[in-house]
Amino acid sequence: MTTLTRISADGLSEPGHASWSNALLLGNELVMSGMTAHPASRHAAEQQQPLDAYAQTLVVLNKIKALVEAAGGHIGNLYRLTVYVTDITDKDAVGRARRDFFAGQTTFPTSTLVAVSGLVFPELCVEIEASARLDVDLRTL
Repeated sequence: MTTLTRISADGLSEPGHASWSNALLLGNELVMSGMTAHPASRHAAEQQQPLDAYAQTLVVLNKIKALVEAAGGHIGNLYRLTVYVTDITDKDAVGRARRDFFAGQTTFPTSTLVAVSGLVFPELCVEIEASARLDVDLRTL
């Protein structure tokens, strides 16, 4: 039977009423729920300085990185991303953020980018779900 562990990371709490897990480690595979820039996006919106797609993407990728590291891995273990945007014209900003985040790697996670009509909060424009394998290192390819 495969070992199953619920993964948590500092600053990424799951609300007590949540009916999901942020991340589950199944053997060597880490599967993560969709991550958004909330609550940073909400705070920025309240300050009248909303986070653009580039900034939201970096916030989300860093949340994903925190979960991978909490599971004992690193960003080179990420092999799959599904990116949801509310405006398809943000694809270039998302791509730039991904290039900056994965700087130095020559092999990148597989990815799908999908435009959706909305996300859970109106100020959000990017959500990313990710998968990682702790026994794979894309940085070495």
